[in-house]
Amino acid sequence: QVCPAPCVAISDRRALPTPAPPASARHRTALRAASRRPSATEAALLEKTRRDGMALLSGREDLRNNREVVLEAVKENGDALRWASGGLKQDRQVVLAAVHRSGGALAHAADSLKGDRGFALEAVRSNGRSLYHAHITGADFRKDRGVVLEAVRQNGNALYDAHADLQKDREVVLAAVRQTGDALFYAHKDLRKNDKEVVLEAVRQNGKALFYALGDLRNDREVVLEAVRQKGDSLKWASEDVRYD
Repeated sequence: QVCPAPCVAISDRRALPTPAPPASARHRTALRAASRRPSATEAALLEKTRRDGMALLSGREDLRNNREVVLEAVKENGDALRWASGGLKQDRQVVLAAVHRSGGALAHAADSLKGDRGFALEAVRSNGRSLYHAHITGADFRKDRGVVLEAVRQNGNALYDAHADLQKDREVVLAAVRQTGDALFYAHKDLRKNDKEVVLEAVRQNGKALFYALGDLRNDREVVLEAVRQKGDSLKWASEDVRYD
């Protein structure tokens, strides 16, 4: 069927140009776009923040409550959180961005976050070493097995920050040494001396963890072989009897 002009066939309608919005609508759209674009001064400030957020915030009190600036600052240097306003130290997104960059940044967070178990879990999943600061009076997550497990799964060396009771928890220690063999150093001496599976897991991840094994396990042929397979020069940590076997 022929479509008389100025009609357009249905099959061709998708090819038609989109009608231009009225001038007033275009003006509103432009205003909205402009409001989302930082000015040249703001853009320069944000760029400076990305280069050295700590120095900028420490010297500019007027910026410490500027969420966009603080967020960029802590992404560049997590410890810049210390210079943020009290309100932004309670801002979950800002604090998590800081913790992701530096576990120590959690020290500068508001107590309302440090005492929140849900937030503690988020923090240690982002950076296991934040466990060290995951406590306030009445809420010490370094003793919380679930929080500690998440921390050592992210960074095995967070075992150092865990309560002593959890440093002898076999499951916690296994999770830590599977993430990084060096964490064996922070395990309770009974596990380092008597638990062959723990030591094997550690040397499989990092052969030099053999150095942290104690007693007979440091000279156990199977343990030494696993260590040497992972890192050849680990043999130097074994006894002469094993080295010349």
